[in-house]
Amino acid sequence: MSGRWTRFNITSVVLGFAFLYLPIVLLVIFSFNESRLVTVWAGFSTKWYRELFNNQGLINAAWVTLRVAFLSASIATVLGTLAALALVRYTRFNGRTLFTGMVYAPLVMPEVITGLSLLLLFVAIGFDRGFWTVTLAHITFSLCFVAVVVQSRLVNFDMSLEEAAQDLGCPPFQAFYKITLPVILPAVLSGWMLAFTLSLDDLVIASFNSGPGATTLPMKIYSQVRLGVTPEINAVCTILIGIVAIGVLIAAVANKRRAVRRRRDEQTAFDEFA
Repeated sequence: MSGRWTRFNITSVVLGFAFLYLPIVLLVIFSFNESRLVTVWAGFSTKWYRELFNNQGLINAAWVTLRVAFLSASIATVLGTLAALALVRYTRFNGRTLFTGMVYAPLVMPEVITGLSLLLLFVAIGFDRGFWTVTLAHITFSLCFVAVVVQSRLVNFDMSLEEAAQDLGCPPFQAFYKITLPVILPAVLSGWMLAFTLSLDDLVIASFNSGPGATTLPMKIYSQVRLGVTPEINAVCTILIGIVAIGVLIAAVANKRRAVRRRRDEQTAFDEFA
């Protein structure tokens, strides 16, 4: 049988997961190492987490990263959702091909090119590099990911529902807010989480567009790793892994509950009309 688990298949899966996740597991383990040498285990300790919270440079970088990620993800979600609506609802308008290419260009554009082009733009208009340049840069490259996620949901959306609401006297914006938005909300939230995660992880684009007082956490980690990995770096990376894992878990539970509630409502409606 083609779907049968063979020794080769099991070995391939184990080696694949080990290649992907064993370095992360080792990083988490050595974040609790007593020794300052990250490759020598000297006993369990949480002192490096205490040292981390006393490291003002890393704390400031983390705070900048969270502010940039939250603001850029929120704005990118709004703009990406509007772009997806335009691409799905208006299939014919002048410049649609150009608009589509501009929206999706950051998906295939190397980050070095994106970061350098934005840097040249900010220099040309005399915009001092700092917090807002990093935020604008992150909005630019994360907007397209939100548009792709939301557009994939809007393609299967039944427009007759919104048209029926408008025929009954509902204004267009109110019809979108009460009919369309609740249906596509999971996709919108998924796009926001994707944009937020991409902003947290970005190093290249932020390196080109950051300035004094706008050093993000990936930039801070990279600058310190060049001089050698310290236990504080392992600790901060472990905290980031935990935050992302908790966020993914919460999203999965919320989507599952929403799906169960939708099936229950559908079953109730079916029973009432049966």
